[in-house]
This record gives sequence, C-alpha cells and structure tokens, in this order.
Amino acid sequence: MARAMVATEKGEAARLLEIDEEEFFEGSGGDEAVDLDVLFSSVNFKDGLALTGRPGVLREWPLVPGIDIVGRVTESRSSRFAAGDLVVLNGDGIGENRHGGFATKARVRPDALLHLPEAISPERAAAIGTAGFTSMLAVLALQDAGVEPDDGEVLVTGAAGGVGSVAILLLAGRGYSVVASSGRVEEQGDYLRSLGAARVVDRAALGEPGKPLQSQQWAGAVDSVGSHTLANVLAQTNYGGTVVACGLAAGGDLPTTVMPFILRSVTLTGANSVEAPLALRERAWTDLANELDLALLDSMTTTIGLDAVSETAERILAGRVRGRTVVDVAL
Repeated sequence: MARAMVATEKGEAARLLEIDEEEFFEGSGGDEAVDLDVLFSSVNFKDGLALTGRPGVLREWPLVPGIDIVGRVTESRSSRFAAGDLVVLNGDGIGENRHGGFATKARVRPDALLHLPEAISPERAAAIGTAGFTSMLAVLALQDAGVEPDDGEVLVTGAAGGVGSVAILLLAGRGYSVVASSGRVEEQGDYLRSLGAARVVDRAALGEPGKPLQSQQWAGAVDSVGSHTLANVLAQTNYGGTVVACGLAAGGDLPTTVMPFILRSVTLTGANSVEAPLALRERAWTDLANELDLALLDSMTTTIGLDAVSETAERILAGRVRGRTVVDVAL
C-alpha cells in the first residue's frame, strides 16, 4: 500500500488516501515504465490549483497531483535506468494527465526522466523542482537570444515566488543586474536582495493597463505573472530585448499591441517545463548543478509532509508562500 493525495472527481479537492499502488498505477508509464519510491516532491502554483479542485490543470480523474518527482528506482523496464538510481522528473504531464509526485510510490514513463546530478541532493532537487527548472529554461532562453549582463537591467516579475526567486539567484550568479518586481516590497525587499536583486520595485506600476510603448528600461525580463504585467514589461523593454513568459498568475490574457515588436524589435518567447525535450532538460539540470548557490536555495526552502500539502496549496494561491516548499512524502 502507498499513501497519496488523490483528486477523485472534477472540481473536488484532493484527499490523502491509502492506495494499492499496483492496482492504482496499472497501465501507467507505458511499455518502458519505471517504478519509483518517491522521496520528495514540491508545491508549485499549478499544484495549488490541482489540489484545491480549481480548473485548468487536471485532465484525468482519479489522479495523483504533483508536477515534481524526486525518487529512487525500484524497478525499470527501460534500458536507461536501473534499480537504485536516483532520478528527477519535472512536468511531462505528471500531476496533470499522469499520476504525479504527491505519493510515496510512482510509476512514470522514461522519456523525460533524468538521473539526478551528483552535486544535488534529492531534497535540494525537489527544492529546485519545476519552478527552478523553469527559471533555468528562462535564463537559457535569454542567453540564447543574446541578452548579455552588460546590456542593462533584467526584470523578474513575481519575484518572491518559486520561479522568481530561483531566477534571481541564477541571473545574479551570471552577473546580470536584476530588478525584482513584487507586491510586497517592504515585507520581501530584504529577502529579494539577499538572493541577488540589485533593487526591488513595486508591482503595482506594472499591474494596471498601460501605454503600448513606454520608456525603455529592461534588456530582458522573466515574467511569471502575465496579463497587464507582461504587456507593460513588453512596452518597457529596450530595443532588441527579449522577454521570457513562463507563468500566468494574473491571467492568461495579453492586452498589448504589435508596437513593441515592430518598433523596438522586442522578442517574446516562452519557457515550457512540461514538454521540454530531453536534451534541453539535461542542459538545464547540468547548469543548475554547476551554477545554483545551494546555500541560498536552502535559505528560501521550507519542508512539509504530505498531510500539510492541502493547507500549503491554499496559501500559495493566496500569494502567501515565498521561495520553495518541499514535500517529504515520508513525513
């Protein structure tokens, strides 16, 4: 038997249940399925939606939410993995249309599964999770677009959240001058500066409707907010700059015009943690292992057990969780 958070019906909150993993996971993972003892997961904004029964994430029922898994292989039908391997999986549909990480056992397909880099412990890998993986994808997108540290300031919106916090760490570590946008400047300012932000600005100026073109301020940006915030960021981006969209905390709409793209050659690109190909996943996790300040990662990480996941889901949706929350499924 296994313990798992299970969303049993559409629109219903997930509950902590005892499951027969062989029966529950039957048919999961395909012909090359890999069985795992789950060690850790993490709570992301998307998980908050799934756990509370809100629409937009879960596509199958019953389902185990949790878009991150860090575990140890117990049985493998894939030649890439063997019993005892430590592995990490982010996205790839887990916690959406495949069973995810909020359980003591898992059965996954090997297509997006990675061996855990030796430099990163299982708990720290969960602290990185989808949020940190997405942040690294965004940083790589800025790099590949040619945004250099000497080009000017890089803005990070939703800065106190998981994606924003790790993005600040990574960008500052690469020598960028990072500006953090937060709705809790007085409360979170010291925290954001401790991660490497050169300065902190109030998100209120970005969250309201603005002009299609505004004063140029940013060489690049990582946006996890969407809606009017993303529109204003685009309107303020320097000629030739790049903005990476990787979240929609304020909404999935984009009330902008073509003017930033035509008149300033601004590039809008995305960071997709769900369908990232294996080679990109390997590149991102290699760079995370080489670059991420693990002591600072520890400083912004809280660890909970499976029985605290539901309460944390409500708090993350209310914007009352900063940094990263790791789930130790054994607790």
